[in-house]
Amino acid sequence: MNDPTSEPIWDLAHLAHVELLTPKLDQSTRFFTDIMGMSITATQGDSVYLRAYDDYEHHTLKLTASSEAGMRHYAWRTRSPQALARRVAAIEATGLGIGWNGGDLGHGPAYAFRSPDGHLTELYFETEKYACGPHDQSALKNTASRFPGRGINVRRIDHLNLFAADIRAFRDFQLSNLGGILTETIVDNLDERNPRAVWFMVNSKSYDLAVTLDYLGARGRFHHLTYAVNSREEVLIAADICLENGIQIETGPHKHAIQQTFFLYVYEPGGNRIEVANTTARLITDPDYQTVFWTLEERKKGQAWGLPTIPSFHTQGTPMVKE
Repeated sequence: MNDPTSEPIWDLAHLAHVELLTPKLDQSTRFFTDIMGMSITATQGDSVYLRAYDDYEHHTLKLTASSEAGMRHYAWRTRSPQALARRVAAIEATGLGIGWNGGDLGHGPAYAFRSPDGHLTELYFETEKYACGPHDQSALKNTASRFPGRGINVRRIDHLNLFAADIRAFRDFQLSNLGGILTETIVDNLDERNPRAVWFMVNSKSYDLAVTLDYLGARGRFHHLTYAVNSREEVLIAADICLENGIQIETGPHKHAIQQTFFLYVYEPGGNRIEVANTTARLITDPDYQTVFWTLEERKKGQAWGLPTIPSFHTQGTPMVKE
């Protein structure tokens, strides 16, 4: 899939933050602070801004009160102001651009646009880097803040998974206008290669964004947001913490075949799916890396060690589809 004769676009630095909507703001906030071990950096109006202990930015999660669960927007940080200008110009040429806004707490001006499936997305470069105080200064000078010793102790934001009705359109838009490379994909078969799911890499991490087919045909829905921990053992401990605190576990702990992520999927009280994962299995340093293709027949074997893919993975997203 990745053309070795074509120069990849490397203007995106990483997934920056996600704004989740919740009808239970207080309960969702307690989940992310007490269970996930994240910290609040600010509150404003109906929104709470949070970060994991090794997130370097002001926040990686914004929770906003709403009548239903879902995602309002997600954001990429670019590698430079020049990279931001290049990506904005490319998006404007597609007709999917919305325009500039003044930014938000923790970051400067942002350019907003819609994905081909309708997801609200932003790009920015100017950012506020988190400054520790005496209460959370780490003894390790290369860690953004002190290990919290609370709940699951998630370390950093890792990746976002979106639902889409047209995977091919999203794939082509991402690679042509935002960049990175396609590391892995699920296709109907190797002859037609009709995509069912795609994983995009924008740095040495094997993916920051995944997009999977919404079997209900809905557009622009959220699938899950993932925070990383340091080891597989911590994922197992996370499962016990969720069990003891009445948090709904959907599937896992187990290991994905695709990307080899060791995972646990749960639902926060507002109804959004959250993954706790150890994602350090794969870093990609190959400069002419070629996409790995998985067929539907191969995927019928389930996850890496045989756990069946839970049916709700293909239909359960937020906002919920109203019958």
